[in-house]
Amino acid sequence: MEKRFDVVALGELLIDFTQNGTSPQGNPLLEANPGGAPCNVLAMLQKLGRATAFVGKVGDDMFGRQLRQVVEAAGIDLTHLVMDPAAHTTLAFVQTFPNGDRDFSFYRDPGADMLLTADEVPGDAIARSRIFHFGTLSMTHLGVREATKKAVARAKGAGVIVSFDPNLRPPLWTDLEDARAQIAWGLGQCDVLKIADNELEFMTGQTDFDRGAAMLQAQYPNIRILNVTAGAEGSYSYYGGKRVLVPSVKLDGTIETTGAGDTFCACVLDFVLEHGVDGLSEDDLTAMLRFANAAAYLVTTRKGAIRSMPEKAEVEALIGRVTG
Repeated sequence: MEKRFDVVALGELLIDFTQNGTSPQGNPLLEANPGGAPCNVLAMLQKLGRATAFVGKVGDDMFGRQLRQVVEAAGIDLTHLVMDPAAHTTLAFVQTFPNGDRDFSFYRDPGADMLLTADEVPGDAIARSRIFHFGTLSMTHLGVREATKKAVARAKGAGVIVSFDPNLRPPLWTDLEDARAQIAWGLGQCDVLKIADNELEFMTGQTDFDRGAAMLQAQYPNIRILNVTAGAEGSYSYYGGKRVLVPSVKLDGTIETTGAGDTFCACVLDFVLEHGVDGLSEDDLTAMLRFANAAAYLVTTRKGAIRSMPEKAEVEALIGRVTG
């Protein structure tokens, strides 16, 4: 089957409200940043010259229309974005701490993204992609969970590489055991995994990354490339008995970490598109992580995600600066 897209992603598209100064009266001013992990990933892939498409749902409201305009401007195909006149676009309010970490409050009960149905999943577009990417925000509720599982099944049936990022957001789950079960399902489906340190601990009980990764590799032999992101410490890649650690870029300038993990994930998928998942060396894995870490750092120096993705030349220049 001829491939039309490099990466198709399914999931949430929303507005991240982040504080950006205060008013003359001393009230916080909130900036409406377009976001949502799957589209963040696609936005970075577009910067890297890849052809991408998004599957999801927003409200046919001012925020949904803003999102559509921004995502189209990023070059992402939105043929399969549903505009729902009866639902509100999901909103996230992001509190940023001095170290760049965040806390989220979601307005999503219901939000349009969780109302995507299995009938709205474009099986042909997914089958005609090289990689299908998803997370767990599209698995918090039964309807959109059914849509996600249909999409994954279509991808696997067509021999498409499956990428998974748990992207655990505890406030969105009524039961964290349900979250654990859905993450476990995703782990059992994917070829490429990006998992954050806190999510690794959530799933394995291990704070030692090597032990946690080994547990996942033993339980889910389908995972070909397992990457662990550890914030300021850097990132790890586990592949075919190999283990590579690349420290993070440690420069001043971090404002917030929104979109950093998604940027990292996109760069890994770009690497997979270029090199595949077979026969990778430690040097390959090191180059993959180095580029992904550098791109993720650049995003932390800017507010928001979709509109903040760096150009490839910026990432390469930063790598030259920190390694040369």
